[in-house]
Amino acid sequence: MEELNIEETVTENVNFQTRINLEPLLVSINAIKQELGTVIVGQHKMIDQLLVAILSNGHVLLEGVPGVAKTITAKLLSKTLNIGFSRIQFTPDLMPSDILGTSIYDLKKSEFEFKKGPIFSNLILIDEINRAPAKTQAALFEVMEERQITIDGSQYILDAPFLVIATQNPIEQEGTYRLPEAQLDRFLFKISIDYPKLDEEIAIIQREHLLQNHGKLENIKTILSSVEIQQYQALVKQIIVEPQLVEYIAKIVINTRENTFLYLGASPRASIAILNAAKGFAAIRGRDFVTPEDIKEAAIPVLQHRVIVTPEREMEGITSSEIIKQILETVEIPR
Repeated sequence: MEELNIEETVTENVNFQTRINLEPLLVSINAIKQELGTVIVGQHKMIDQLLVAILSNGHVLLEGVPGVAKTITAKLLSKTLNIGFSRIQFTPDLMPSDILGTSIYDLKKSEFEFKKGPIFSNLILIDEINRAPAKTQAALFEVMEERQITIDGSQYILDAPFLVIATQNPIEQEGTYRLPEAQLDRFLFKISIDYPKLDEEIAIIQREHLLQNHGKLENIKTILSSVEIQQYQALVKQIIVEPQLVEYIAKIVINTRENTFLYLGASPRASIAILNAAKGFAAIRGRDFVTPEDIKEAAIPVLQHRVIVTPEREMEGITSSEIIKQILETVEIPR
């Protein structure tokens, strides 16, 4: 009888709740998913990855053929967030000053005044990023990595949060430029968007028919403020990562550098990106600790644009994502 009482006491004292309170974050994330779901059919994986990118304070490259809702998704996401939004259409004649801003001489004051460009916002949608030449692409290097701009010897710090969502078409090559590796490395995720399945295609057509004269963005509710986003980003950084999982991330990245199928492996920035993204995946799943599954879920969108397949394997039709999957199967999962 005494032993039974002891067991009951121990059970009562055990706290199975998470050590970090993720309830408000989960409520907000589910509300955003619900709002996006009123317009976007399917694409649950893409939406999860976009939300993880926001929580991880990382930029996203959306890749897909025209018409798979890349631009509308970014617009919808911006409507659910009470932050500044700016859209920049990249073209071959776009100059760095068209993005960053330029100094204009003020005749009244007899001095130059800096006029801020569209990059001075919180959420930046860059449409068809691969249509601008290298000079314009280089203008994004500093702002994407350091969240600041240096012009005429003066530094301008951008307001937080600052996130870039860029789109590109993987098929059309005419009038496009390959993105520099240094710029690709600054994107947390590259998200590849596939065509919808049959039932999803039917739902898209039916939903468009029912809209008739109503706009898709009319009834989207705002869920998160700028302050809340920054609070959740700080919360996600506190997610627990065990030492053996840190080693697991390192082994995956090191394997990309030693893989004979890859001409270029991933950098230490990729290791940090997997760590941050894995924390984000753990958070939206309601956990305050990272699991190997979170790391595996983060690995492909983090690594697939940072590595380069050897020409021989590329000619055989092997993609970087396939090689990363092979690496994930090879590296031993910590117990």
